[in-house]
Amino acid sequence: HEPHDENREYSRKDSIHAGDDPTIRQIRWEWAGNLVLLPACHLRSTLKAIMRIHLATDHAGLELLRDLAEHLTDAGHDVVDHGPTRFDPLDDYPGFCIRAAQAVVADQASGVEALGIVLGGSGNGEQIAANKVAGVRAALVWNRDTAVLAREHNDANVCAIGARQHGFDEAVMLIEAFIATGFSGDERHVRRIGQIGHFENTGAVLESGQTY
Repeated sequence: HEPHDENREYSRKDSIHAGDDPTIRQIRWEWAGNLVLLPACHLRSTLKAIMRIHLATDHAGLELLRDLAEHLTDAGHDVVDHGPTRFDPLDDYPGFCIRAAQAVVADQASGVEALGIVLGGSGNGEQIAANKVAGVRAALVWNRDTAVLAREHNDANVCAIGARQHGFDEAVMLIEAFIATGFSGDERHVRRIGQIGHFENTGAVLESGQTY
């Protein structure tokens, strides 16, 4: 689905190969003269997509993380566990989640199809920590609709889940919906994500409908 370009502020460029892997492609969108690279996988539904999944948690989600890591590995995904490696009831989540978020950004920048999953008691703090990493759009999901919309509308690349709020089967449903859904590429969503990125990069706040 290509953004509608009534004023030619948005235009799709040719697909380009990313990195050295010819199977990984990116779509180049030019928005108001600025180039935005979106992995092609973001623009389609990928129920059976195999990708790299970065996981992180704290003590509250450790058991669920281990079960999810096994499930995702069995499904064929390349799972990277950013910790913790042992149960510590007093451990702190920020470092684990930040490292996972950094790895997602680094992978996507190099053309690797990657997403992140951060777990905690509620998922709130983990989402906040992940969102401090430039280039991360972490969404707290608690039902299928929020998982799908996080990807379709916000191009979220990290999913936060409360391990004390959901059992294993429900967490799997949320994660599979998140992974399976692609970014819509609709003009309004591209514009809004661009506005967030502009603030992240420059500190300048754009008004509604404004481009840069």
